Amino acid sequence: MKRSNERINTKKFKKHILCIGAGYVGGATMAVIAARCPQYLVIVVDINQEKVKRWQSDNLPIYEPGLLDVVKSARGKNLFYSAAIEENIRKADIIFVSVNTPTKLFGEGAGKTADLQYWEKTARDILRVSESDKIIVEKSTLPVRTASAMERILNSNDKGIHFEVVSNPEFLAEGSAINDLENPDRVLIGAQQTEEGQNACREIVEIYENWVPRERIITSNIWSSELSKLVANAFLAQRISSINSISALCEKTEADIGEVAHAVGKDSRIGEKFLNASVGFGGSCFKKDILNLVYICESYGLSEVAEYWERVVSINEYQESRFVQTINKALFNTIANKRIALFGFAFKANTGDTRESPAIYITKKLLEERACVVITDPKAIENARLELEGLDGNLEFQADPYQAAVNAHAIAVVTEWEAYKTLDYQSIFQHMEKPPFIFDGRNILDHRKLFEIGFNVYPLGKHPLSHL
Repeated sequence: MKRSNERINTKKFKKHILCIGAGYVGGATMAVIAARCPQYLVIVVDINQEKVKRWQSDNLPIYEPGLLDVVKSARGKNLFYSAAIEENIRKADIIFVSVNTPTKLFGEGAGKTADLQYWEKTARDILRVSESDKIIVEKSTLPVRTASAMERILNSNDKGIHFEVVSNPEFLAEGSAINDLENPDRVLIGAQQTEEGQNACREIVEIYENWVPRERIITSNIWSSELSKLVANAFLAQRISSINSISALCEKTEADIGEVAHAVGKDSRIGEKFLNASVGFGGSCFKKDILNLVYICESYGLSEVAEYWERVVSINEYQESRFVQTINKALFNTIANKRIALFGFAFKANTGDTRESPAIYITKKLLEERACVVITDPKAIENARLELEGLDGNLEFQADPYQAAVNAHAIAVVTEWEAYKTLDYQSIFQHMEKPPFIFDGRNILDHRKLFEIGFNVYPLGKHPLSHL
């Protein structure tokens, strides 16, 4: 397998595609493009050489079902990974930029708007190195009107080089990213409404037409494309926060959140997706993108709109806090020196990603109450260690959920891993402190069966099943 592009026969490829950023989005997207478009040379670069080496191996830097198979199908043929960023910028025809755009932590807009320093640095690197016209594709999630600033940077050159910026936001869900890429419900491509802009748009459309039906490829003006990504995530998060707010009411009234969600979801105007009550949403997108949307609304003087969306985040934080309060209250109003096993730390199943996971807040609050917290997760143990590094308190990491539950006073299900549904809870019960508790923060377990075994069961949005 070739580990650089120095020996690649570039003449046999129609176009040279470069992706700057080898994270979740860039890594998965380029793997599928390469696999579906053998006529294109696809190179993924990153400043992190260790990450590049892992992409060149079978120990990929991210966990995503099906990703390794796709990578192996194209790697060494038309898919390559490299740390030689400048060399590959110079040779590329189309550059996808998929660098990190975290929430800004300083200055104007701190805590809400996107930090664009990495994107701007990348744009300036592209400008400095380039020797020919290029199409630059925004793959990172960016505030609306970012393309305008990028075009001003890129086209302020005396080389006679023209850059056309195109927006192509990702709509991937971690855990199903490969299916989302191979069978997307839509691909969105936004471009300037000029002749050059439309030509660039057609070039990107041509890539996706290799496997995506043309009717699923949406073209728009560039500003609509940029804004659609933020709004899509805001709407999804709003639905989660909405159903989570109702879960608190269900517990007070003895209504059942599952039954309420089922009835509401059957309304064709609303639908069933994202109507599963949980301990809260996490991940790299929802909170960041909603706060970015809040900041944009505030910037335009739309304070009422900003307040509305900010409440979506507040409800999510309320749900996390309420979960910890329920644990504390059920365990006789004190969890000091009690062993609490967290089943799951990833922000959702089928990923090792722990960014903004509800488990982070829950762990910190449990430790503040001086509980002994043991964390288990099939894929996120190492990321959990990094997230919680430096915290004071009694904290343990255990890959085996059965060992995590030994001598535990309570189990709290935080991530909806399928494996947790089929554990031998009779055996787990025998090795726990009595009376044992289960707090199902995802409502994935058989609550009646657990109760019959002897557990005191606390679902979300449902009446608890208690022997006490």
